Amino acid sequence: MLALAGGVGGSKLASGLADIAGDGLAVIVNTADDFDHLGLRICPDLDTVTYALAGIANPQTGWGIVDETWSCLDRLAALGGDDWFRLGDKDLATHILRTHYLRQGETLTAVTERFRQRLRIAPAIFPMTDQPVRTLVRTAQGELGFQHYFVKLRCEVPVLGFLFQGIEAATIPAPLEAQLSPVLHDLIVICPSNPFVSVDPILSVPHLRERLLAMRRPVVAVSPIIGGAAVKGPAAKMIRELAMPVSPVSIARHYRGLIHGIVIDEVDAAHATEVEKLGIHVRTAETLMTGKERQRKLAETCIRFGEAIACTLQ
Repeated sequence: MLALAGGVGGSKLASGLADIAGDGLAVIVNTADDFDHLGLRICPDLDTVTYALAGIANPQTGWGIVDETWSCLDRLAALGGDDWFRLGDKDLATHILRTHYLRQGETLTAVTERFRQRLRIAPAIFPMTDQPVRTLVRTAQGELGFQHYFVKLRCEVPVLGFLFQGIEAATIPAPLEAQLSPVLHDLIVICPSNPFVSVDPILSVPHLRERLLAMRRPVVAVSPIIGGAAVKGPAAKMIRELAMPVSPVSIARHYRGLIHGIVIDEVDAAHATEVEKLGIHVRTAETLMTGKERQRKLAETCIRFGEAIACTLQ
């Protein structure tokens, strides 16, 4: 099984899929959020997914590490340092060591694999590329780096669109390339991540979308929109500002041509007919993942849905 993920929602479903598939799961993670801060390479989506799969994610926030402390950040602020991006003491170890290995010439893929093995994570985790890609948010104030928009400005500036700086030079890492085979995976799941800034960067890596389509396997997305809102993050706000209805229909349209089916929440069942008119299969389920049990249940729904779709593709 292959999953595309980024952010808290993506990490939760990836964790549910991992409970079922174990080392039969591979997760491709967005790296266009990555940036340098205080001399350290920060990879927010990679870390969120990694911590979730390792079982050490903070259950209250969905990001960061459980039982985190903030002594370094407090001291940093006392010395007049830039503390708008919250780095916990445990989390800092990840960034320090990653930066060290990268400066030694290792690829991001190799460093991610190092951490995966040390944390005894069964599924494979792949950055979408080893080349630097940077999401820029287009606004009336100009182009803003995603973390500046998301964390420092708290998404308060209306969006006009998105650019992925450096995407033309990005390549699929060789270990990930080897995973893009129908022999290894019978289902592709697009997790309930932000479609614009978590999933689109992955699909924009040259040739990656085409390789997914060439696998000829069921592609199932899970809508990050529930009842006209996003569970976490700015997805609903972005959809609204881009003049689209805040519903699973917009998510389905966004992925049209790639996905065969979409899982939408039970509260959005009235939208199923409109989605089906797009030629996309629909399955309704409880998609709010408030605990491990619901993560696994949604993962099981995705797998059964994929199996049903596979029968129609033969």
